[in-house]
Amino acid sequence: MIRKFEISSDNLIVHFKDDNPEIFPNIWLRDHAKDEKNWDKRTNQRKTYTAGLDLNLKIKNARIIENGKFLSVLWPDLDSPVNYSFEFLYRNKIKTSKKNLSIKTWKNQDLSTNLFFDYDKTKSKEGFKNFLRILYEYGFIVLKNCDRDFTSVKEVANKIGYVRNSIFGGLWSFESNQNKADSSYTQDELRPHTDGTYSNDAPGLQLLLCTEYSAEGGESILVDGFKIAEKIKNENNQMFNLLSTINVTGNYIGDGVFLKAERPIFKLNKKNELLQVSFNNYDRAPFRLGHDLTKRFYEGIKKFDLIANKKEFQWRYILKPGDLLIFNNWRILHGRGSFEGVRKMSGCYINKEDFDSSCIINGII
Repeated sequence: MIRKFEISSDNLIVHFKDDNPEIFPNIWLRDHAKDEKNWDKRTNQRKTYTAGLDLNLKIKNARIIENGKFLSVLWPDLDSPVNYSFEFLYRNKIKTSKKNLSIKTWKNQDLSTNLFFDYDKTKSKEGFKNFLRILYEYGFIVLKNCDRDFTSVKEVANKIGYVRNSIFGGLWSFESNQNKADSSYTQDELRPHTDGTYSNDAPGLQLLLCTEYSAEGGESILVDGFKIAEKIKNENNQMFNLLSTINVTGNYIGDGVFLKAERPIFKLNKKNELLQVSFNNYDRAPFRLGHDLTKRFYEGIKKFDLIANKKEFQWRYILKPGDLLIFNNWRILHGRGSFEGVRKMSGCYINKEDFDSSCIINGII
């Protein structure tokens, strides 16, 4: 709740209960007025002509209303006061709590929670929320008893967001195929990696449904990239900083395309919180650094890759027909053990912002 406030010439200082004060510039508050004149509640879009505002405008008057739930502010260019809710002001503090508090980083021994979830449970509102919560917290989940075609893949994808198109299509099926220019179509072991390092906007979620399995081997392998980042940062902060700043180039060459993008292995947001892990040694393109930096970079990716390939950091499971594995490609590295026989999979990608949107709407974050 809002406890008290102070009006200065250019700012409004708001004191929250049991918390430090926050300074809100007048122009920022006026720009975010959500009264009928300045905000379209139907579309959630600003109607204010921001360029027409006086950058030095002053507050005429302000008062706390509804026991601290709102701060009512009267601006000189408006006839009626604008109410700013406690939730809005608190959510927009510069120094907020860590974004990823509810994320549970893991090694194999930490996965005591049941990460298998019956497909039919996702059809209820509460079941879908529980499904999303597990997926958000641990970065992956396995839905059991799915239809062995695109039906369940499409249904789950459309409940979260929508199917993303890529060079592989929207909904896709695959098995070993030596004619494809991608290592995932072989029967060889695939070491842990993330997809789309050659894309400026890597896929957010990946859905993989096992439709047929008459084979030996081929277990799915998952690794928590956030756990790797945590370990490297704790043991060698200089190495973590290097892997957070050097842009690594990825490319996809073949099947009539040449795709190329770059970003750090550990991508941080403006608060220096870990936003994305991006690592694919198969798709890493040639790029040059200075001599000393080159050696340090290789030390860094060696450290990263050795950790990712340690059994203690890996979750391994052989998907059976009807098992739908869903994982966060911005966090979880995935791989596959070598196999012999028939292993057919179907799946799709979903954009990261659509997953985030679903989590926000359902109260997960």
